[in-house]
Amino acid sequence: MRLRQIALAATDLSATVAALTDVLGIAVSFKDPGVAVFGLDNAVMPVGQTFLEVVSPVREDATAKRWIEKRGGDAGYMVILQCEDFATLDAEVARAKDSGARVVWEGDHEGARTSHFHPRDLGAILSFDAMPTFDEWRWAGPNWETHVRTDRTTAIVGAELASPDPEGLAARWSTVVGIPVSRDVAGQTEISLPLGGRLVFVQAEDGGEGLVGVELSLADRDGFASAAATHGVLGSDGTATIAGTRFIPLKPEGS
Repeated sequence: MRLRQIALAATDLSATVAALTDVLGIAVSFKDPGVAVFGLDNAVMPVGQTFLEVVSPVREDATAKRWIEKRGGDAGYMVILQCEDFATLDAEVARAKDSGARVVWEGDHEGARTSHFHPRDLGAILSFDAMPTFDEWRWAGPNWETHVRTDRTTAIVGAELASPDPEGLAARWSTVVGIPVSRDVAGQTEISLPLGGRLVFVQAEDGGEGLVGVELSLADRDGFASAAATHGVLGSDGTATIAGTRFIPLKPEGS
């Protein structure tokens, strides 16, 4: 299992995508007409071999619209973990259901399969996905590889989830994903995914639970900071906040 895609929910799709592509130095590979069934418009952007999605509600009954209202504005929405193959996906979903996790939607699309778990239990939608082969990613479109830009941002490496009780939230995620909670070298509570990426759990500043941060591996930290400053989203700690979500450059190992 690995962290493959993170989705944000935003009211203004065009403005959010413009800020993300400028600050992260990435490009849109696909706008999926299939998300219309959920009352959404979207854009998917490859970040190396990982992916960032923005969904925007176009119907009053869209779940993403209610999520934005609940969170008090644009916010992190979904964490997608990729399983190695379909057999592994089936086993992981069955195990998660046996643990009490609630599946709210399951589907197949052009050979890809997905299961979504209830955000009320986890502070965000969690999705288990599998593709015909491990390197594929159907949600990013048929030619996503030609849209990869890594001069500035090379990968999404973590999802930051906040709660008034981060240890309790971490325990809930651990039960669903079947991976034990640990601590990183800085003492943060995390779940390290065996095939790449991690989930990290932090204290909520607003009293709610949600997906509040995206950890990044950068090739050009100065370019990231300069673009974030131009957009007015650069924080004093070097992060950039877009769509209510902090984009967190991780320090290179050994620094």
